[in-house]
Amino acid sequence: MDFQAFLITFREVLEALLIVGVITTYLKKMDQEKYNKWVWLGVAGAVVSSFIVAFIFQVILTGFAAMSYQHYMRISIMLISSILLTQMVLWMAENASEMSNKTREKMQQLITTGSVFGMVMHAYLVVLREGVETVFFFAAITGGDISQAIQSWGALSGLVLACIVGWIIFKTTVKFPLKKFFQVTGFLIIMMAAGLATQAVGAMQDYGWFGTVKEDMYNIAHILPEHPIDEEHLRREGIEPLISGQVGIFLMAMFGYSHHPSFEECATYIGYYMILFMWLRYRHRAALTGHSQDDNETHKEPVALSEAK
Repeated sequence: MDFQAFLITFREVLEALLIVGVITTYLKKMDQEKYNKWVWLGVAGAVVSSFIVAFIFQVILTGFAAMSYQHYMRISIMLISSILLTQMVLWMAENASEMSNKTREKMQQLITTGSVFGMVMHAYLVVLREGVETVFFFAAITGGDISQAIQSWGALSGLVLACIVGWIIFKTTVKFPLKKFFQVTGFLIIMMAAGLATQAVGAMQDYGWFGTVKEDMYNIAHILPEHPIDEEHLRREGIEPLISGQVGIFLMAMFGYSHHPSFEECATYIGYYMILFMWLRYRHRAALTGHSQDDNETHKEPVALSEAK
């Protein structure tokens, strides 16, 4: 859970800082630094609002637990988080190169109109979006105990490192490999999303919502047990696992690992990547088609001009 909290916090905070950094840097270049205080006011308001959202979310989750409906909420959060994590990575992959230009255009409009309120709200909404996503993802990785993730070393380390990287990007001449960073973290987050979807299916089977075609597709507990408890059980039977259960519990929390998955869990994990691959392939083809149409229009334009003459 700590590494998950670290990865989520690091990525979400850095994304927010990058956008805020673009805003403040643009204001500086436009000699409009007087608006910076309003931007940071929006950021501060969003941070406070994010903690309020976390508190409300925790109260709701506690209420569901008191009514013995916590498993419905837990499974729903895991499934929705899987979708949101995937969407976040895909959106960033498609819009990262244009994010800076779009932010500058928005700030130019706000400077032109002199809208202080607009600047505050823009900064507020940018950071609040990342904050709400973080809260939701924390609920997914902790099974509903958001405070556990917020107080972990992972969340604090992710926050500190994101601030350091953000400072390096905007305050020094050192070039941080941002593209590589988003590729690596995006790959890890995609694996987290696949694991959450798989865990949700396993939880539904544990609660008896539906059965299984085959209970254990394989069992490699003797190689890598998914929990230290399983490791101790094997040792009592005279079996020494090849890899410690501490590694297993990390992989289970991070990527949804199971040493004895059901057919449905395997199908969900493999199906997730198949759907993602087909979607990426579809988007790639759509992008190529769009470029081809733009090229055709560009080639046709001189002909149209010559005919007009």
